[in-house]
Formats: sequence, C-alpha cells, structure tokens
Amino acid sequence: MNHRERMLAGLPYLADQDGLLEDRLKSQGLCHAYNQLPPERWGELRGMLQQLLGSVGEHTTMLPPLRCDYGKYIHVGSHVFTNYNLTILDICQVTIGDRTLIGPNVSIYAAGHPIAPEDRATGWEYGAEVHIGKDVWIGGSSVILPGVTIGDGAVVGAGSVVTRDVPPNTIAVGNPARVLREITPQDREAWKEQMER
Repeated sequence: MNHRERMLAGLPYLADQDGLLEDRLKSQGLCHAYNQLPPERWGELRGMLQQLLGSVGEHTTMLPPLRCDYGKYIHVGSHVFTNYNLTILDICQVTIGDRTLIGPNVSIYAAGHPIAPEDRATGWEYGAEVHIGKDVWIGGSSVILPGVTIGDGAVVGAGSVVTRDVPPNTIAVGNPARVLREITPQDREAWKEQMER
C-alpha cells in the first residue's frame, strides 16, 4: 500500500510521498485563484469549484476565501451554502450533504498527528473521514475534528468544537460539543409564528 492509499484509508502516512506534495501545491494554486477572483466575476466560481473539488452539486455556493489540502477528496451536495473563510483539511474523504449551511470561519479537519512529540517529529500523520449530512447548519467559527459524522438535520452552535458524532435532528453546542436537545415540532411552530409577524 503506498502513502496515498494509506492516507485515504486513515492509516499513518508521510505527506511528501507518492505525489502528495505536488497535489497539495496544485490545490493551493487553485484555491489562490479562487480566492483572488473579484466579486464582479463570482459567476466564474462554480467552474473553479468543479476543477478543485471531487464533486459539487447544483446551486451550491462556497464564498471565498476557501482553503483545502487536496480538494479532490471533498464532495459537496446540491444547494449547499458555505460562508467566508472555510478551511477543509481533506486528507481523507469529506462529504457535505444537500442543503447544508456552513457559517463563516468554520474548519473541518480530516487530519491528525500523533500525540507524543517524539512521534510527531518523525513526520508521520493520519486522518479520518468527516461526514456532514443533509440539511445541517454549522454555526460560525466551529471546528469539526477527524472521524466525526454529523447527522441529517442537525445544528452545531457557533463556536463549537465537534469531537464526536452528532445524531440527526439534534442541536449540539460547546467545547467539546454536546447534544443540547432534539429538534422538535415545536421548533417549526416557533418559526411559523415568527414568519406570521
């Protein structure tokens, strides 16, 4: 198994082997071009996303600046909106489901390092996939750590650090993020009342 295969499998790997460094440099060049595009040319962003990402659905908007390691290991659904300054360290697959909203300054890390400093000094890294379901809302300045799955319909409160899975249709907040409660029909009723004002 080469280092790219090890990386994608979540096994320890070296990031400067098997063309990985060259792929990261290519991704950084695409991100730089994406982030330098003036607002009057933002109509070109979609085509650039299609070059950068593994896949991107229809009617998806990802506001610059956007930063990622490889890009091609990121898969984004349809009708997704990500606000300014999204960072995705995609050394393993990262999926974002349809109709998901991501606030500004969110970081999604599929990458990790050994705990012991002697082991970190060897240059070996590892990762784990991150899966964000459909209809999720991630509040601004949140951090999603390796191996996390956020279930469909969940809400992650602003500034949260998500270290473990978030069940579907729940609200999770804090550092580390903990499930506060389930989303209920009363939440829909409260919104309906707001809309009728």
